[in-house]
Amino acid sequence: MSSSPSALVLGAGIMGLSAAWGLARQGFGVRVVDQDPVPNPRGASVDHHRLIRHAYGAQAGYMRMVDPAYAAWDQVWRDIGGVLHIPTGVLAVSGSAAGWLGESRATLAADGLGFTDLSAAEVAARFPIFTESGIGAAFHMAPGGVLLAERIVAGLARHLAERGVVFERARAASVDPARAALRLADGSERAADLLVVAAGPWAPRLLPGALAPRVVASRQVLVLLEPPAQHREGWARAPMLLDLAEDGGFYAVPPVAGTPLKIGDHRFSRTGDAEVDSRDATPAEAEEILAFARPRLRDMAAYRILGARACYYDVEDAERFVVEPIAPHCLVMSGFSGHGFKFGPVLGLALAAAAADPALLPGLPGWAAGDTPPAAGLLAALESIPA
Repeated sequence: MSSSPSALVLGAGIMGLSAAWGLARQGFGVRVVDQDPVPNPRGASVDHHRLIRHAYGAQAGYMRMVDPAYAAWDQVWRDIGGVLHIPTGVLAVSGSAAGWLGESRATLAADGLGFTDLSAAEVAARFPIFTESGIGAAFHMAPGGVLLAERIVAGLARHLAERGVVFERARAASVDPARAALRLADGSERAADLLVVAAGPWAPRLLPGALAPRVVASRQVLVLLEPPAQHREGWARAPMLLDLAEDGGFYAVPPVAGTPLKIGDHRFSRTGDAEVDSRDATPAEAEEILAFARPRLRDMAAYRILGARACYYDVEDAERFVVEPIAPHCLVMSGFSGHGFKFGPVLGLALAAAAADPALLPGLPGWAAGDTPPAAGLLAALESIPA
């Protein structure tokens, strides 16, 4: 009698857990290794929230991946026994109709996805928490919302453990892709039929030949705020705000489900070390983000700063995801920046389908990078993943 194939996953962030989830659903016996507790407070996935939205600039591949991502999340909700997504809609603003906003409008329109153009005055009238200052173009979309990231990671880890996935807290000292093996810090080794490296901002250090320098760790700063009393009702029904200017873009996440209002830097520092650097943001780092938000948030001086901190992403030069084989029995998941979380489950299902049927593997990297549509076989596999 043949035994189930084994899989070893390095990293218990959203990508590692999504890979483990997909592989377990395909019948693999899965072990997940992470150096910290799960959810890992140092991990790129462990924060109050992440966003899911169709507006993606000129990146049509990722825009078209959002609906399959929603379908994969629906399966996650069924598995973990609850929905950890809050619909908010999307408000995109910019100083002009060019750039990211203009590219998003054109790409959305080309695929027949609806949005409503707004003038600066209409933005301020419809959403009084925002000003009209400096807005040259804006649009609103009803679809889109907040994923409760830390709760999702905890729920998915709990579900996987109940399903028989083994979790081991251990630090990986090195990766041997050719042997689908990890050498741990204590000198012991773990190996399997398949190794998936999903180590977030630690991955370039572990796989310098396969990832560095195209993927680097990037220190990103976010600031947590409490709105003043006069704007709390407005924020309770506010959309996410995307102001993604190249020279100083930021995003704002509404305070949903008991979480604080969060503003974050859209730019990538491409510096820092996830292993040794502090997660505390300096006052100067916080002030830089606040300076971007002040022109957009009405009565900004009345907002109370709850804190500021840094997280670390793994960033690819063109913000394309790296999901590809680096040896016959080793796959890497990397380069997810801040926008990968929304695609974790659909990428995990796709990776698992390709692991179960290697004929699907050639189509995986280009699709994950947002460059090509899914091959027919991969699409069919995604639609027929066993429950």
